[in-house]
Amino acid sequence: MLDLDFKVVDIEAVRHAAVPTLYFKLAINQSGRPVPIQSISLQCQLRIDTRRCSYKPQEKARLTDLFGEPEHWAKTLHSLLWTHAGVVVPAFAGDATQVDLPVPCSFDFNIAVNKYFDCLEGGEVPLIVLFSGTIFYRGDDGALQVGPISWNKEASFNLPVRLWQQMMDHYYPDGAWICLRKDVFDRLSRFKTRTGLPTWEHAVENLLGATSHP
Repeated sequence: MLDLDFKVVDIEAVRHAAVPTLYFKLAINQSGRPVPIQSISLQCQLRIDTRRCSYKPQEKARLTDLFGEPEHWAKTLHSLLWTHAGVVVPAFAGDATQVDLPVPCSFDFNIAVNKYFDCLEGGEVPLIVLFSGTIFYRGDDGALQVGPISWNKEASFNLPVRLWQQMMDHYYPDGAWICLRKDVFDRLSRFKTRTGLPTWEHAVENLLGATSHP
């Protein structure tokens, strides 16, 4: 079976895209004698290895929504599934190639991964990328052959928190997104209209001020 090895060599933010997007730069190498690759249908699962992070006290306080109180993290701290992504690797004849894996990113704080990133002040997030898919290649007789990517292929890489923060600041400057139930949004909209407040921020600030305590 044709054997491929994968490595994440870098991550960069796309400056102009419809949604915030990171490019994972993947290096792909053939083990043993190289054969002509026609294409690879590559599927990737990205996970965050939260156990390999060290957290500041203020970060631990913010993360209680996700993992509970820090004294229980030995049982509750677990890896997070970030997303699934895929890319078609074009033909190459040598023993190695490189491809950009696009990973769209959301800014909805009801999604655990986004809340996790927002709780961190800096440092790096340990990532694990699991690979699967199908390889199309030419055999010794020139005939097209098809083979799977071995199920145990994975790669590790550390994502700088600052890179994620800068990307979100670029796409949503001084902003954040939350998702509300439709009936709650309708009530907020009626309140905004009834009070004549010009923006959603004014409506929320007005409600927060009304419910604040000394």
